[in-house]
Amino acid sequence: MDNFLNGWAEAARTSLGFFWMALWAFALGYVISSLIQLLVTREKMQKVMHGGDPKSVSLGTFFGFISSSCSFAALATTRALFAKGAGFIPAMAFLLASTNLVIELGFVIAIFLGWQFVVAEYIGGVLLILSVWLFVWLTRPDKLIKNVRQRLSDNSDNEDNNPPSFAELITSKSGWQKLGMKYVMEWQMIWKDVLIGFTVAGLIAAFVPDAFFEALFVGTGSDESLSFWQILLQTLVGPLAAFFTFIGSMGNIPLAALLFDKGVSFAGVMAFIFSDLVVYPVLRINARYYGWKMAFYILGLLLAALVTTSLLLHYGFNLAGFLPDTTSSGSISDRNMFAVDYGFVLNLVFIALSGVLVYFWRAAKNSHQHHGHDHGEKKQSRSLSEWLNLILVAACIIWLVIGAGLLIAG
Repeated sequence: MDNFLNGWAEAARTSLGFFWMALWAFALGYVISSLIQLLVTREKMQKVMHGGDPKSVSLGTFFGFISSSCSFAALATTRALFAKGAGFIPAMAFLLASTNLVIELGFVIAIFLGWQFVVAEYIGGVLLILSVWLFVWLTRPDKLIKNVRQRLSDNSDNEDNNPPSFAELITSKSGWQKLGMKYVMEWQMIWKDVLIGFTVAGLIAAFVPDAFFEALFVGTGSDESLSFWQILLQTLVGPLAAFFTFIGSMGNIPLAALLFDKGVSFAGVMAFIFSDLVVYPVLRINARYYGWKMAFYILGLLLAALVTTSLLLHYGFNLAGFLPDTTSSGSISDRNMFAVDYGFVLNLVFIALSGVLVYFWRAAKNSHQHHGHDHGEKKQSRSLSEWLNLILVAACIIWLVIGAGLLIAG
């Protein structure tokens, strides 16, 4: 019993420590993302993303790069862009860029995995887009795309198509209120994924033995160099493991770091990181948007692209002598996660900034309610998966609170 309680406390320490390490990166990334979303509207994006020519794909990639990293927000925006006339390939480029090329994701990867993985993430994001472009050209799903476009309805939104300038945004109260609302919205979209992902990472670090990873990822734990077939198998297992995690692009980075600590190959880890768009909730959402036939087509498209990209990165980095070694950086869970260093200072700065933005968010929210903008819309009934997600979130909170108590008591 004592061993279990000690493991519980250690799991909570690891989860909370992981979040503390990454807090400033999350906040900085979402401040930047919020600013960009206010300055560049969806209307501007969709006007230049028609067809499948290199210019449209490049612009789709660029707009994805400056957009949100939340997988589920990216899915909704991609659907809206596609429904309003954006080409299928530029829309997919937007989707992949908005979950793999965004700034905040690079910050978090740098903290947990190191510069090689950051470089691989950005190079890999471009390779993913090029691979998807190639596979769409080879499979030519023109009839499927036409049917899906007819299925989609062009629902307009209330987005402000006359955005303020940067100077107007940061020098006015209304600008700060808009920034606060976007910033809080970013956190509202990802906090559940982050909570679940970091909690699961702590659990795995404390309770899952190395033998499990050696069985799941063939070749892990061996002192010998991995063969091509072992690396290929690990690259295929990475997405399979991610499929059942229900965790988005920001929440799965600590898990990826743990996989690398356990000896999973560079290709296997990158495949896991790239798999945020092939998890079950994403498949279900795509089926709701486009129908199951298109959802499975997108799933197969992304799986083929991410496996190909991960292998290219692995052997490309190996050829260049940049392949990272777990023994050179030490275990992620052994780091002093609460040290008083630059990260500690940055956390305090961005906690203060977050407090300011939350203040303006509350002011904007109260202003809307005061002027009768709260229309009292009926809440939609939650699906079974949403209820399960809420139960899982509640369980994570209870687990961390009790674990923190055990840590303090010990």
